[in-house]
Amino acid sequence: QVQVTESGGGLVQAGDSLRLSCTTSKRTHNNNGVGWFRQSPGKEREFVAAINWRGESTLYADSVKGRFSISRDNVNVYMQMDSLKPEDSAVYYCAIALRAWGSTDRSAYRYWGQGTQVTVSS
Repeated sequence: QVQVTESGGGLVQAGDSLRLSCTTSKRTHNNNGVGWFRQSPGKEREFVAAINWRGESTLYADSVKGRFSISRDNVNVYMQMDSLKPEDSAVYYCAIALRAWGSTDRSAYRYWGQGTQVTVSS
C-alpha cells in the first residue's frame, strides 16, 4: 500500500504564504501525475492544482490561479500558496494519479493522503 504524506499546513493571516509538501512511501509518485485538492466543512472536496510526472504541465483551479504554484522534484511535490485568503481555509489533500498526468477529476487519483489543515484568518 502506498502511503501519501502531506505537510506544511498551519494558521496564517490573510496575505501570508505557505508551502505544502507531499511525498510518498518508496517515492512511488515519480512516474505519476500528482494533484492537490481541498475540502472545507460542509463542502465537496475540490480540485486545486495538478502536475504531470515530469513537472512540465500544470493545471489550476480558477480560484487559485496567479496565487498558487505547484512544482515537484525527485522527492516531493510542492504547492506554494501566496496571497492567502480566508476562503482558502480547508484541509488540503495530496493525491497520486493513476497515470502520468494530473487531472481535475478526483476519480483519476488512486492514492490519497490524510490531509493537512490550512487556516487563514482575516
